[in-house]
Amino acid sequence: MSSTRALKTRIRSVKSTKQITKAMQLVAASKMRKAQEVEKASAPYTRLANEILTHLSNLGETDRHPLFKNKPSVKSRLLIVIATDKGLAGAYDANVLKLYSRQLLDDQEAGVKTKTIAVGRRANRFVSKLKGVEVVAAYQDLPDDPAGSQLRAIVDTAIELFMDESVGAVDVVFTEFISSVQQQATMQRILPAGYEVTEVSESVSSAEFEPSPEEVLEAITYRLVEAQVYHALLTARASEYIMRMLAMKNATDNATDLIDDLTLEMNKARQSAITQELAEISGGVEAMK
Repeated sequence: MSSTRALKTRIRSVKSTKQITKAMQLVAASKMRKAQEVEKASAPYTRLANEILTHLSNLGETDRHPLFKNKPSVKSRLLIVIATDKGLAGAYDANVLKLYSRQLLDDQEAGVKTKTIAVGRRANRFVSKLKGVEVVAAYQDLPDDPAGSQLRAIVDTAIELFMDESVGAVDVVFTEFISSVQQQATMQRILPAGYEVTEVSESVSSAEFEPSPEEVLEAITYRLVEAQVYHALLTARASEYIMRMLAMKNATDNATDLIDDLTLEMNKARQSAITQELAEISGGVEAMK
């Protein structure tokens, strides 16, 4: 009887856990869709920035801009690593932190000093335990649409370190959302500034730049770097939600299977107890004859 009671208690506990994982799965699915919508909405802005920069490059303006200047040898670089705040997203944090660690080892072997901006509690916690890594800044609890002061702070810090030559390159380590079944830890270089060469539309090629092409280039370059960091944050967040949704779905399915197994075991224990009681009653009746 005690075994049946223990199994009932465990089944209630698993059912309670299943309700939590199911709720987390639904919340993650809803947030993932919103994050994807925000990411898609930023794509036209990035395409137009690339188009303008292509036109300015054809005019020779980008050759003279310091943010486009490639250093002959990089002696130090800044890594912006983006992880989660809460975990429970499968291998999400492990994959991105593994890529980040590999970059640290590559820098160490090449004699390159590494500075880091950590985004997310898991990244901050991981980086704080490492020796020989200078943490420039740490951010956590960023909103799903991080287009505010925290985004500008990350971009301003990266540009400032690059402009005063404290670092020779800036890379972002994040998880790219490729599809609902594929997310990949990747790294993208944002400084020296680069852009995708695209076909220039007539509206851009015939545009007049005011007050001057140089000042337009200054503004658009900042916006492009900002857009690249913004995109990395958005696609990382979408990847986080899809991986959390899948992790919680697996947990919910496992809880369902466990409940079925425990219920079967409880029924067997109950049947065994009933059979034993019937046997004892029959034995008692026979003894009284």
